[in-house]
Amino acid sequence: MRDSLTGARVKTIPSVLLFGATGTAGQGVCRALHRAGYQVTCALRAGQTSPGPAQILHADITQPMPHILGQFDAIISCIASRSGNRKDAWAIDHAAQLNILELAQRLGVKQFILLSAICVQNPKLPFQFAKLAFERALIESGLTYCIVRPTAFFKSLSGQIPRLREGKAFLVFGNGELTACKPISDDDLGNFMVGCITDPARYNKILPIGGPGPAITPRDQAQALFALLERPMKLRQVPVALLRIICAGLRLAGVVFPAAQRKADLAEIGLYYATESMLVWHGPERGYSAEHTASSGTEHLFDHYAKIMRSGDTVPRGDHSVF
Repeated sequence: MRDSLTGARVKTIPSVLLFGATGTAGQGVCRALHRAGYQVTCALRAGQTSPGPAQILHADITQPMPHILGQFDAIISCIASRSGNRKDAWAIDHAAQLNILELAQRLGVKQFILLSAICVQNPKLPFQFAKLAFERALIESGLTYCIVRPTAFFKSLSGQIPRLREGKAFLVFGNGELTACKPISDDDLGNFMVGCITDPARYNKILPIGGPGPAITPRDQAQALFALLERPMKLRQVPVALLRIICAGLRLAGVVFPAAQRKADLAEIGLYYATESMLVWHGPERGYSAEHTASSGTEHLFDHYAKIMRSGDTVPRGDHSVF
């Protein structure tokens, strides 16, 4: 772009339209965009406020958005269904994402960066199938895409802190070593996603990503937390079979009672995370592989635990809370 009077080339600031900016992951992306010097516009529901200094557009993502106009170099979508149940999953993780994709195509946006989830590689739940359906639509759209599949979020692994402060045991399924993950912080994830804008090596790829350090089991989490509390580790082991029975009972009751159906959806999400690792599934090994799960960033879960313990804060986990 050139100045109309002098003819000199004017440096333009790349512009990004961000959806899902009020969630914790979206806030991390918003902060990363500001650090990187992008011009940020957040699409928010009426009444929501921006998590940082940004332009605001009000939008209902469950409907087409013909009122949104402008020129954007990229769209980043961090939206996700709150509950993960069937109705919410297909309404948000699929239909609302399609509305955003249609907006990107109408505005001539060249790049679409999607926050997905690593668990879709082994789908069993409605929200996973909804996410996969949109991933396919994005891949087939003709836009340059980056599909980011993070492992586990710090907030998802912090829900038992209030229990431990009250002197209760840390709940684990089985022996606490059935699963593992490489959790990533909101800021490290944000930096990775923003890095996708200018890194051609990430274009048109599905990108599983975890945080720094080795894979961590629930038992490892418990050990770190009790060490910070300076108390002996106390575990309460919950048989996976018991959770399966609960899921089956709620599913049966859901035939008659809609509330039981919703609880069954949540219980099945809990069962999934109790039995599946949040790591890359490596076919030749026929299992989850920490070695093949890429790492990014500098923030470690245990440092996050230490900060929470020092501050006395709690971490809100929202509708996906199981414990």
